[in-house]
Amino acid sequence: MNASTEWEELVSAALVGTDRRPVPGESAPEIELLERAAVHTLRMRAGQRLGGGDPLSVAPSEEQSVVSRAAADRLSRILGGERPRLLAEWLETAAGRGYRVSPHLLPELLDQGARDRSIRPHLGVLAGNRGRWLAGLNPAWDFLREEVTAGAATGSDDAREVWEFGTSGDRRAHLSALRAADPAGARRLLAATWEKEAPDDRAAFLEVLAARLSPEDESFLEAALDDRRREVRHQAADLLTRLPDSHLGRRMAERVTRYLTVEAGNIQVVPPVACDAAMERDGIRAKPPRGTGERGWWLQQAVARTPLGVWTRLLGRPPAELVRMKIDDWGREVMAGWVRAAVLQGDPEWARELFSWDPLADLLAALPPAEQESVAAGFVRRHGLDGQLIMVLGGAAAPWGPNLARAVLQKILEVSGTQPWNLGELTRLAGERIDPALYGVAERLSLEPPIQEVAALLRFRDDMLKELS
Repeated sequence: MNASTEWEELVSAALVGTDRRPVPGESAPEIELLERAAVHTLRMRAGQRLGGGDPLSVAPSEEQSVVSRAAADRLSRILGGERPRLLAEWLETAAGRGYRVSPHLLPELLDQGARDRSIRPHLGVLAGNRGRWLAGLNPAWDFLREEVTAGAATGSDDAREVWEFGTSGDRRAHLSALRAADPAGARRLLAATWEKEAPDDRAAFLEVLAARLSPEDESFLEAALDDRRREVRHQAADLLTRLPDSHLGRRMAERVTRYLTVEAGNIQVVPPVACDAAMERDGIRAKPPRGTGERGWWLQQAVARTPLGVWTRLLGRPPAELVRMKIDDWGREVMAGWVRAAVLQGDPEWARELFSWDPLADLLAALPPAEQESVAAGFVRRHGLDGQLIMVLGGAAAPWGPNLARAVLQKILEVSGTQPWNLGELTRLAGERIDPALYGVAERLSLEPPIQEVAALLRFRDDMLKELS
């Protein structure tokens, strides 16, 4: 019996069962059938000739310094499951310092990048030349070609070549570097090739213009409002919203004067009855999310894209009073629009007042870092442990200093005696966000297991960052 016939007999016996069709030459139970199939498979593979192929090219030499042996060992432990939530911090720190990872860790790290898009920007630097070479051999790692290389992140010897022939990631890095050094030059460079850019690239390049945004960018951004791609139009509208005296801001201000007035100490609202082409061009989406009414949706967006300085002039009250005034009928939409405007425009006064009304992580992030810590610490002290507390803490800039660290550690102690089952996320967040140099504070505060777990995580991070220094 040849190999092919024997394999067909084994498959047939497996399909109908050995009781109805015995294994050829034997009356074997099912387990022996599986053993014979395994042996037969191995024999067939061993008997195949190897296919021909071209020899691989040699990986290019490296220019970056590799991380220390201790740092590489710690990364291996993290990838192996020890403190896996610290992977992003390790990668961000190492990439920020221009290192590359040890070659033996590249396959596992690239596999991780294939599953987790959030770490890919760091891998563009950390993978080095060998990582790029490996990415050319495995389609699953091809994402690396679109990320920023170490050389592009720090400046290229031939800028024109990078802009004309580089990957999307390298071109974004070049545009970012130029924007930091010469904002007008970056805008002119982008304008020169704008019509030839792919839609996804146009949206990504507009994000670069958020750095050092100025009134000189307005004409270019106004033209982008006519782009065919919705994401491009909305990105342009977001940037124009940040320019307090932009034409878009004036158009929005003219609209909202028809929507909001003050009568008898209350804010009266008459939302728009239609969303015309001019409103859509200015970034107002006509179709509301499911469960949201059209008029309220258009009102909310118009308020969100109106310069915040308009409201004091229009309604005659400072932000502290406006956010506490009664709004007839459409209060939820107006307040949501103000929140979005405070986040887009980065206005700390409005963010401060709105946070008191509705504590949101995005509003906290709009405050200066020092004030973020103070406001967040106060919120932790007076608020119970729930999802909102976790989200607010997620918006506080890291690393947390002593004030916020002590407030969170005290909250952990407080909750450990009343609802210890509810501590997991707060404990992990504390260990990941508190300045790791403060691990001694946690060690001295209490011997309770949750606090000691935070202290252990902080010490782990402190050692990790020292290894990458």
